[in-house]
Amino acid sequence: MEKAGSLACVGLGMTLGAHISPRSRSHIEQADVVFAAVSDPLVELWLQQMHPDVRSLQPLYADGKSRHDTYREMVEQMLAPVRAGRTVCGAFYGHPGVFAQAPHEAIAIARSEGYSAVMEPGISAEDCLYADLGIDPGKTGCQHYEASQLMFYRRRIDPSATLVLWQVGLAGDRSFRRFATGPAHRQLLVELLAEDYPLDHPCTLYEAATLPFARPRIESIALRDLPGAALGMASTLVLPPSQPMRPNPAMLLRIAEIESALASN
Repeated sequence: MEKAGSLACVGLGMTLGAHISPRSRSHIEQADVVFAAVSDPLVELWLQQMHPDVRSLQPLYADGKSRHDTYREMVEQMLAPVRAGRTVCGAFYGHPGVFAQAPHEAIAIARSEGYSAVMEPGISAEDCLYADLGIDPGKTGCQHYEASQLMFYRRRIDPSATLVLWQVGLAGDRSFRRFATGPAHRQLLVELLAEDYPLDHPCTLYEAATLPFARPRIESIALRDLPGAALGMASTLVLPPSQPMRPNPAMLLRIAEIESALASN
């Protein structure tokens, strides 16, 4: 039997007021308390029009403070009223399950303790990227990596697919205390990518629009110029394919054999 108290982590989408779903809006309006993880004061003001008790989680971030500590504190702040029997909503930029550690942890803990906990999706930066850049991930395939993760681990890049690197402004950060790294870290990323792409390969720096009157950032640069580019936590690097897709003759032959056998029956 579920205990009294519940948690819903919902996505607000990327653009203020334009991307929220009816289900997410309903969770916000019906909650006893709403916790907001949004960096723009305008978004908080907008949330306050939907609910009288909106509590910001942004002050938990601080220079030099580990983001892991911040995420743990976010989880505890959301779960405290749940454990007190209240209906709680956590409202997050974009999609609450994409590059957002605290919602996943809070939901997992709430469920393990016997409380109802759900996640409602929102339009993410990835969704906006496909629309703004005109990319169909089904055309050549699409690989997505967090930039630092690509550097820390041995991953296999397919240069015949589109490559999307998230949080490129934090590339190489091992401290989880910075809000950006510098040119030296980014040069290491360039050297890693140069194993599969020429240094003059055209890339796109992308940042989704977060306000209705704003435009997305879409800036073309050569790969070699990445270290000196202006980058922030919201910056994404997109590399189009540098090679064509190569057919797989052995697999095509096996498929043809199967189709021939089916046709003869």
